[in-house]
Amino acid sequence: MVHFVRLRQGLWSLENPVVLGILNATPDSFYADGRGLAEEACSKADSLIEDGADWIDVGGCSTRPGSTPPSEEEEWQRIAPVLDYLAKKHSNVPVSVDTYRASVAQRALDAGASMINDVSAGLWDPKMAPLVAASQVPYIAMHHQGRPDTMQLAPQYTNLVQEVFGFFAQRLSELRSLGVIDVLLDPGFGFGKTAEHNFNLLDQLEIFHALGCPLLVGVSRKSMIYKSLDTTPELALNGTTAAHAWALDRGAHVLRVHDPKAAKETVRLHRLLTASRPSSIG
Repeated sequence: MVHFVRLRQGLWSLENPVVLGILNATPDSFYADGRGLAEEACSKADSLIEDGADWIDVGGCSTRPGSTPPSEEEEWQRIAPVLDYLAKKHSNVPVSVDTYRASVAQRALDAGASMINDVSAGLWDPKMAPLVAASQVPYIAMHHQGRPDTMQLAPQYTNLVQEVFGFFAQRLSELRSLGVIDVLLDPGFGFGKTAEHNFNLLDQLEIFHALGCPLLVGVSRKSMIYKSLDTTPELALNGTTAAHAWALDRGAHVLRVHDPKAAKETVRLHRLLTASRPSSIG
């Protein structure tokens, strides 16, 4: 099944997996090269696009484990100049705003953003889902357990995949009832999950295709990779590439990444791999 999303730039097919470049206009992202304020973030945007990012994901509020959120106004002030820069210099590149606050999302859409990426799936701000419905923009809904300040203290599940699937089924029903059309699902790697949980989700990613939505995978340089390899986020590109290959082979439609060039190469090689597979008969 080929999915499409409606963006300001037109109807976008997800037949070819999309590489979503991470642009954090924050001082406290877990990965040092993925953060920066205003001028640095604008320069980083140029680099992400030059390296092949199809879309850009702009965020001004870190949601790493243990983080403390800024005020809504501070979050907006961090991303406003970046959105303005992208709208003027890279208007052909779709931009998502990474926020769980409806007021920030609305201002970002007014500034040219094409979609909303919400780590809370609309559960932390009751105004978010109605905003998405009224705006008719694509919406990335992520699974989470707990809040950033507590989510990694002791994540527990009785049946991980079943519970994440049920979460998405319920949120989709609620979003559809409001009139939201384009929904992408993010299993929320690292958001209230142990490394074992994360790898379990990644391995069983195909199960979520039954929900009928595109799947976004965000594992780039995360602790599930660098801690498992006894290294650091800065040295976790090789592990990230391996995880991206596994995600693509299980049907991921969007990869949210710090390193677009490596991700685009992984997508290209995976397409060659799948093209070489014999067609099923009967």
